[in-house]
Amino acid sequence: MEFPAALRNKINLLLEGEDIRVLAKTAEELSERYRDESGSGKRSAAGRRDILVYSAVRMPATFAAVSRALELALECFGEEICSVLDVGAGTGAGAIAAELLTDCQKITCLEREPNMIELGREFFGCLGIPGDWIRRDINDGIAGRADLVICSYCLNELPEGRRKAAVEQLADAADKLLLIVEPGTPKAFGSVLQMRDQLIARGMTIAAPCPTDGECKLAEDDWCHFTARAARSRLHKQLKGADVPYEDEKFCFLAAAKGNAQQCSGRVLRRPFVETGKITLNICSEGGISSELVTKKSPLFKAARKSGAGDRFPL
Repeated sequence: MEFPAALRNKINLLLEGEDIRVLAKTAEELSERYRDESGSGKRSAAGRRDILVYSAVRMPATFAAVSRALELALECFGEEICSVLDVGAGTGAGAIAAELLTDCQKITCLEREPNMIELGREFFGCLGIPGDWIRRDINDGIAGRADLVICSYCLNELPEGRRKAAVEQLADAADKLLLIVEPGTPKAFGSVLQMRDQLIARGMTIAAPCPTDGECKLAEDDWCHFTARAARSRLHKQLKGADVPYEDEKFCFLAAAKGNAQQCSGRVLRRPFVETGKITLNICSEGGISSELVTKKSPLFKAARKSGAGDRFPL
């Protein structure tokens, strides 16, 4: 799903007249702080300029990842979503994705940084999205509840003990579905696996990406991650020093349901390998990880040709 044009224009307008070299330096420093402080629970962007730069270079990628994860989750979860709670909302990328993909009538965002909240409200205003913003740190507990609870790029920053407590509170707050999105790194996937076990132990069903609540069958040196493509604006390319008009955001995710989830029979884990007259798919299913060769004579060839990493695939 495309990043809303009105929001991109709003960010560009707020940064209009700023020195590009200074903004690019800020973007570089933000990236360094995110890398250096991973796992510490610290917020790497707090000042208004920092957050505006974050919004220009990171918000589109976060929006793309949450949108893709939520699309895959909703395919396996047929219940109506009327309310959304975005925890650690930042500037609201996850909540905006949910507003565009569901029929939710109530959105609440929890965020601890005042400047994030201020800009989030401005962004909601430019998109005509009604929503409540509450200043709250995830370590202080979850305020409120909703059909869908989203927590993106937040839990991986917490020490393990705090993360486990936060997951319990997130699960309590989710009336129907909990969506967790984290960076697509081996380290983050390790955390996601722990959260998966924790949620299954509570009696929740993994709606996506897993086709089963059984033990993960991936090899120890592998990790489950997917890719969402985000278009880059001219400003984004300037700040990142990039020429390519898009970036591919790698992410891990977990969608856990309290109601009945229709788990898929198989999910494509990697980009399909296409050859003349045949396609090889790496599939995760209840039976484990397998390599499936689909030839042109197969009734599944058309589906295989349209499949990408993350998509459901019938077995």
